[in-house]
Amino acid sequence: GPAQSRQPSQTLLPLIGPHHQRIGRRQVPWFAMEGSTTEEPAAAAKIAQFQRLVQHYLDRTVIWMRVRWGTLAVVLVLYVLRVYLKQGFYVVTYGLGIYMLNLLINFLTPAVDPDAEDGPGLPTKEMEFRPFTRKLPEFKFWLSSFRAVCCASVLTLFEVFDLPVFWPILLAYFILLLVLTMKDRIKHMLKHKYIPFSFGKQTYGELTKMKAGGAAGGKGGKDDK
Repeated sequence: GPAQSRQPSQTLLPLIGPHHQRIGRRQVPWFAMEGSTTEEPAAAAKIAQFQRLVQHYLDRTVIWMRVRWGTLAVVLVLYVLRVYLKQGFYVVTYGLGIYMLNLLINFLTPAVDPDAEDGPGLPTKEMEFRPFTRKLPEFKFWLSSFRAVCCASVLTLFEVFDLPVFWPILLAYFILLLVLTMKDRIKHMLKHKYIPFSFGKQTYGELTKMKAGGAAGGKGGKDDK
């Protein structure tokens, strides 16, 4: 009687074998061993590989500054033309303008607060050349602007984002924000006497040309002798 009750019933044995896998002393159900354990790392690896590929091509465009900004100008003109033809999506355009204005302000803002006592000096006209370190670098400014224009262009494909609004009010409010923010930024520049652009640095290409020209002139003088 007691010995038989300790043994598992024969009807319960089929429920243990094929539906469970033994790991050490613990029995794990079959549905816990399958599914996301192998698929999620593979998907994450694909996403990471795609991100590295995109970043590789983006890094190659760093030196092509004029081409990058020219492409952004073309895309922005196409977006404005689409909004003009559709006569709508003014809220999307207003959001795009506010976002790009914020990017512009960060682009003109120094990375280090000039009011800090231990902060480095900002470039001025009277001092020697010192590059201006921005809060938002030029490449990130371009990339964020390009992404924003592309996203806004995609939103114009859906009529649900075409909200009815009196667009002159949005335009007047945007102009007011632009004037106030730029006025504050100009006051900040005049107060700390810095220039948000780097001018006057001699490039390596110009230096090489000067050396090459000097070397050619020296050789010519020897031959004449």
